[in-house]
Amino acid sequence: MDIVYAAEKPSIARLLSEHVRRRVRPEDIKVSENPDETGSFYIGFNLDMFVLSPNGEIESDRLQLVK
Repeated sequence: MDIVYAAEKPSIARLLSEHVRRRVRPEDIKVSENPDETGSFYIGFNLDMFVLSPNGEIESDRLQLVK
């Protein structure tokens, strides 16, 4: 498990690269704090939005249809 202590774009880009399984450069992402959860960040990449939780997990920040 990777734990990210601060919004360091190179570290976040590396974690996002692992999540999307392709290279993500730090300059390709926009990072902002998530006011709903301390230590959590929103990550904008291309047209998608992700959430990085304090424990280092990255999830898509969009609704998904569950059947």
